[in-house]
Amino acid sequence: MSVENNLSNKERDVADCLTRGMTNLQIAQACDITENTVKTHLKSIFKKLGVENRTQAVLTLLNPS
Repeated sequence: MSVENNLSNKERDVADCLTRGMTNLQIAQACDITENTVKTHLKSIFKKLGVENRTQAVLTLLNPS
């Protein structure tokens, strides 16, 4: 099962932007949400993936085991 299956639709959108190297502001603009909402989604993504930061999240999303 893909790690992305555990994410909500909006979290998947944010995660996709994250793997493209976008900043919080860029993610907010692309997803039509606020930067604070991006931060909330990122915290949730990190928790669901069992990681502590953006780099670990990207590595996990791009190389699921």
